[in-house]
Amino acid sequence: MPRKRNATQRPAAPKRLSGGNPQIAKGDGDAPVQAFIAAMPSWQRAVGRRLDALIARTVPEVQKAVRWNTPFYGIEGRGWFLAFHCFAKYVKVAFLRGESLEPLPPIASKSPGTRYLHLHEAEALDEALLADWIRQAAALPGEPVF
Repeated sequence: MPRKRNATQRPAAPKRLSGGNPQIAKGDGDAPVQAFIAAMPSWQRAVGRRLDALIARTVPEVQKAVRWNTPFYGIEGRGWFLAFHCFAKYVKVAFLRGESLEPLPPIASKSPGTRYLHLHEAEALDEALLADWIRQAAALPGEPVF
């Protein structure tokens, strides 16, 4: 028989995968994305909050989901345009059609069309450039909705 949780007990913290990425159940909407961000390790949590807020300000109609322990951002009926993931020394922002952005995000991918931006601790975030990339990415056809 399962044990009942005492009202004073906290739920178990999410398991961390390699690199510190939190393991969060697949889900649609803001709640699973906020759970992912809350479970991000140390300084990466602040980066996750800033990214999420910037995306929501830049693309007010954005749809959110968590798939494969990764927050995804997209436009209803058009697909996903951005995702991010924790690694030990940086947060990897994936622009899923990043090869169509100008200027190109700095890091190439083995996945056709994808470009990355790595955000490191204590690194200045160029919010104007990032917002421009987000705006451009949201205007493109996204990856299929899954």
